[in-house]
Amino acid sequence: MEYKFNEDKLLKEFTEYVNSTYSQHYGQTKFQANEVIVDRGNGTGFCLGNVDKYLQRYGKKGDVSEHRKDLFKILHYTLIALYVHDKENNDVQ
Repeated sequence: MEYKFNEDKLLKEFTEYVNSTYSQHYGQTKFQANEVIVDRGNGTGFCLGNVDKYLQRYGKKGDVSEHRKDLFKILHYTLIALYVHDKENNDVQ
């Protein structure tokens, strides 16, 4: 498949970003904060709130590499929100 917007490369980079989050400070304990929040039934609001936060922050904090990282954070929280949606609607793939 030939992608017009480098989706294949960007998805690979996004996967690498997600993988890296598991070795960061919030992935070092038995449970990530996200897991606890989702388990308590607050996953959708938490994730969408973080999407809003990083959308509002985009381009305003740090340099262009930080702006790009904010986009990855938006994607990551959106992906977790999709997981919560599917789980709550019994649509888990």
